[in-house]
Amino acid sequence: MASSPRPHYLQWTTVAPVLAFLLLLATWHRDLPWPVVALVACFLAVSVVAAVHHAELIAHRVGEPYGSLVLAVAVTIIEVALIVTLMADGGDKSAGLARDTVFAAVMITCNGILGLSILVGALKYRVAVFNAEGTGAAFGAIATLATLSLVLPTFTTSQPGPQFSTTQLVFAATASIVIYGLFVSTLTVRHRDYFLPVTPAGEIVDPMDDHSEPPTLRQTMTSVALLSVALVSVVGLAKGVSPTIERGVAAADLPNAVVGVVIALLVLLPESIAAVRAAVRNRVQISLNLALGSALASIGLTIPAVAVASTWLSGPLELGLGANHMILLALTVAVGTLTVIPKRATPLQGGVHLAILGAYLVLAVSP
Repeated sequence: MASSPRPHYLQWTTVAPVLAFLLLLATWHRDLPWPVVALVACFLAVSVVAAVHHAELIAHRVGEPYGSLVLAVAVTIIEVALIVTLMADGGDKSAGLARDTVFAAVMITCNGILGLSILVGALKYRVAVFNAEGTGAAFGAIATLATLSLVLPTFTTSQPGPQFSTTQLVFAATASIVIYGLFVSTLTVRHRDYFLPVTPAGEIVDPMDDHSEPPTLRQTMTSVALLSVALVSVVGLAKGVSPTIERGVAAADLPNAVVGVVIALLVLLPESIAAVRAAVRNRVQISLNLALGSALASIGLTIPAVAVASTWLSGPLELGLGANHMILLALTVAVGTLTVIPKRATPLQGGVHLAILGAYLVLAVSP
């Protein structure tokens, strides 16, 4: 006789986020010994997988591209809170944390998640197909916001160092909010079909057709609550182990920018897993929605948040990139444009994007 299904409240995707949140409360603002750090890392990983599960359930209910937007915005809002908190605790040594984390998010999403999704989709289905109209619009918005927020501060002269003056920072924050708002409007209202998956023949596919019975409203609301708990746990536990990460970076005599890279890698794990799973189902457009939507949310929400926070934070706010990072950003924009235009990609394009990410990670460790 087949065993009856386990009650919803006893499933690991329900229990794990709650236990992770309790662990977060027990370890918040405490100096953690190595065994506890290892325990925190395990719960962090489990919470990431649980977050992906609940995000996909929500996506089943609301459809695409709303599902991708929910995960991207939820993760980014908590990421912003983490950045501001670390900046408040770090003083002058965290002056470049926002820049390092945002740029790391751009490189990881536009090269890592995008490249891995294309590689997985193309290897399994010969070519990875997507909608160039939506993907190109999102990529253009990312290139604009990254240039306005991360490149221009290096060349302005009103403030010493790679910093904006107050007027310039207000403009960058306003532009970020406006462009991100226009992107969300395009994604969800005016041109939703530009962000839906397509077949090799170019026909639009509604992802709702892929699923059987969507979850009920009660199940969806439960997943929304558990997704929030899981994401808070992920970012909070990441903050809890950040002192250990910082000590490890210092002990290894690595640049302080590596801390921003590690934070971005941890925070973007849910999107990475969800994007690869979508690519395996031949829904590469969903993968690109997750990748580029996360990059846009990271810039569009982080820059305004740190601009507001800079009014009460005592340390400086350095946003300008160095020469090697500007070269990698320009290469990412050029290669990404060539990837998007044909509306389909082979494993070669995926490998090229991953190589750019590899170069960024090597230069982060050995500038």
